[in-house]
Amino acid sequence: MSSVHDNFLLSDRQAQVLQAVVSSWVGGAAPVASETVADVLPVRLSPQSVRNTLSELARLGLVAKPHRSSGRVPTDLGLRCFVDQLLPRVELGPYEKRELADRLESGRGTGIAEVAAGVLSERTHQLGFMRAPRLDGLVLRHVSFIRVSSERVMAVLVSQGGRAIQRVLDEPGQGDQAQLDRMAGALNERVAGQSLRTVRELFVREAAALRSHADALLARVLSPETDADDEGLVLGTRLVILEQPEFQDPERLRALLRTVEEKERLVTLVDQVVAGTGVRVAISADLSDASLDHCALVAAAYGRPEAPLGALGVIGPNRMDYARVVPLVGYMSRLLTGMLEA
Repeated sequence: MSSVHDNFLLSDRQAQVLQAVVSSWVGGAAPVASETVADVLPVRLSPQSVRNTLSELARLGLVAKPHRSSGRVPTDLGLRCFVDQLLPRVELGPYEKRELADRLESGRGTGIAEVAAGVLSERTHQLGFMRAPRLDGLVLRHVSFIRVSSERVMAVLVSQGGRAIQRVLDEPGQGDQAQLDRMAGALNERVAGQSLRTVRELFVREAAALRSHADALLARVLSPETDADDEGLVLGTRLVILEQPEFQDPERLRALLRTVEEKERLVTLVDQVVAGTGVRVAISADLSDASLDHCALVAAAYGRPEAPLGALGVIGPNRMDYARVVPLVGYMSRLLTGMLEA
């Protein structure tokens, strides 16, 4: 997420000490003593230099002491500065990339959101989520009509990413499967390779005189009333957040669970965060939700930038391993884009 602090200027020494505080705090879930900072710095500094630098960072509002006698922790502003300017660029290894591709391939079609959300939870130990592909952005590969009874026809739409959408329509008839196949064949010549949005807009323009019975059937399949299951938010296992020390506090745990259970509320937050390209990071106040104080959300849209299909990411405490989470979310976003737009 962009920040007014993107141009916060730190000296090399201040940047190294802030990085050391963040990495030690993420790993230890406790305030960081100056001795610990000195031990993990890539360059040797005297204890007095470390303490002086920590004092400088405190005056800038980037670190703070939770208690008078404790070590330092990064503030929200410090985390914002770390994410925007100091986050190391880490690439996933070839083996992990292949493994992630295989896992997502196993869910190709209707199960891909569950697989992706589960993988994100498993790999980050945060609560993973995926907003299922928006139906109107899916690109059609194939349409078929199947007579299931004398009164009903099932329409099956298959996207280029392998997602199957089924709709049962009231359509009386008998012994007309061959005719339905011919109708679907003619329809495929018109709509294959186009998004559902494009096809829907085409039918709206032609509503007064649809070209054929097949067009009329597909127009019914794509009517707004059939979108009730569109844009669902799928969550990974909630159990992983119990591993985080921050959520040993029952009140903080309940606040987070209330937010994720109210999926419309979480969808709104996700939409706000992913407005833009690439992986976006929202920390505490960025989320504009008091129940998510001291939490962070890392998310990315997938699909073409001009027509995103959905979003995926993780939510958890702001003490998050951003160097691990950000590249993972980014790579999975690119994987999904390739699968669903292929």
